[in-house]
Amino acid sequence: MASMAEPVAGPALVVLRRADDGCWELLGEVARRPGLPARAARTAAIEEATGGRAHAGDVYAAVLRSEWRIAVDWSPPDD
Repeated sequence: MASMAEPVAGPALVVLRRADDGCWELLGEVARRPGLPARAARTAAIEEATGGRAHAGDVYAAVLRSEWRIAVDWSPPDD
């Protein structure tokens, strides 16, 4: 897995895990595996980001990096 300091080239997924306190923990970026349907690609990214240690009952999110960038493109309203 690449850290956020070492961006993955090409399509990638940003992987997060919800902590016990309800906050989201950033696990990193993982290259999107070509040829997989979206759900399978997200599952593969979570498995890679956790080193295969993802557990049933834990809550993970795998968001396309392009969508992540759009989601954080926020500007405060003009006063």
